[in-house]
Amino acid sequence: MLQTRGLTLHYGGSQILYGIDFTAKVGEVTCIMGTNGVGKTSFLKALAGTHPRSGGEVILNGESLGRLRPQDMAQRGVAVVPQGRMIFPLLSVQENLETAFAVLPKAEHVVPDEIYDLFPVLKEMTRRRGGDLSGGQQQQLAIARAMIMKPKVLLFDEPTEGIQPNIIQQIGQVIDYLKKRGDIAIVLVEQYFDFAYALADQFYVLRRGSVVMQGRSDEISKDALRSEMSV
Repeated sequence: MLQTRGLTLHYGGSQILYGIDFTAKVGEVTCIMGTNGVGKTSFLKALAGTHPRSGGEVILNGESLGRLRPQDMAQRGVAVVPQGRMIFPLLSVQENLETAFAVLPKAEHVVPDEIYDLFPVLKEMTRRRGGDLSGGQQQQLAIARAMIMKPKVLLFDEPTEGIQPNIIQQIGQVIDYLKKRGDIAIVLVEQYFDFAYALADQFYVLRRGSVVMQGRSDEISKDALRSEMSV
């Protein structure tokens, strides 16, 4: 579903990513791992169009894309659950969910029952302001908002960061549910090793903006992956 070939990225005069070749398949979780500052979030921003790549290709469902704006990428089916959640604090939960309608035809401007089945707390809090929710509830809201967009590719940036353990477990169950549904390619940036290892079908480990390890979960041992992460 999603590929990059030779993707490079700069911030000003500094090069952040160096020729990243990457593939994320439908019905799988592809996990990008590495220590802080290696370029994981920058890579997601390049995929989402929020930071223009310097070179290389992004290929979505076989089509090589130009340097598209974030809203264009969203229209093409790339949704993001961003680090820090970035919900609208003054809008209600319902209004936050409805912001996803911007990429859908008018006939599809409805919150599916599936959302409330997966996140029942959001149904109880539809009139509460987003800023009044706990961090875990905001993360559920951010995931639900992305799901309403009916994405082909769903990008998760550190979804467990600052979240209480019971919500982390629920987020893992939702990601596993989406994987098994079989119609989305999921890209997961995650520092919580055990959470990522339990979910991922494929791993890419970054160091200093380059891929230093890549392979499928049945090819890379847990110890080898953990060792590469600790370098």
